[in-house]
Amino acid sequence: MQAAKPVTKPAKQRRMLYKAPDHIRYKLFAAPLSPELATANGVKSLPVRSGDTVRIMRGDRKGFEGKITRVDRKKFRIYIEGLTREKVDGTTIFAPVHPSKVMITRLNLDDKWRKKILERKKGARKKVEEAAEKPPKKAEEVKEEAIEEKVAVKEKPLEKKPKRKKRKVTKKPPTQITKKEVEEEKPKARRTRAKRKTAEKTEGET
Repeated sequence: MQAAKPVTKPAKQRRMLYKAPDHIRYKLFAAPLSPELATANGVKSLPVRSGDTVRIMRGDRKGFEGKITRVDRKKFRIYIEGLTREKVDGTTIFAPVHPSKVMITRLNLDDKWRKKILERKKGARKKVEEAAEKPPKKAEEVKEEAIEEKVAVKEKPLEKKPKRKKRKVTKKPPTQITKKEVEEEKPKARRTRAKRKTAEKTEGET
């Protein structure tokens, strides 16, 4: 199966972003965890969700910390408690922030599914670290293991399959056919015009 090439055209990238299905949009909301959280949970990043406490790392509101009140997956923005701006008419509204400008300082673990995600990511990371710590196997060791496996396969006795018993076919006794039936089955030969005339003559003479 051919590997999909990465898209380099900006127009195509934007189209893929705004037409992305919900399960992919969820991944695009990933934000890094604070160093304390990362060491405690063994995970570097997680998708942001409402209830998480977050600190803004870039932009005009850098350093602002608050709880997420709403996540807008359609516009790819999050809204933080206390982060507002004034409109021209004087009304205050929540200021939208992109999730990439944010760092998670406290996780909301009310959801059991999120706990399972954390455990799964921990396990995957441990496996990667263990594989990195192990020294790579030499070519000779790999060959020896392959030879040992082949020998083990050859030594195993082949299991004989039980033979299937052939069923005896009972022959039906031949039915006795009478001469009359044979004659009836035979198609009657058609008389030609010449034969009819000769037959008529013989009948007239008699």
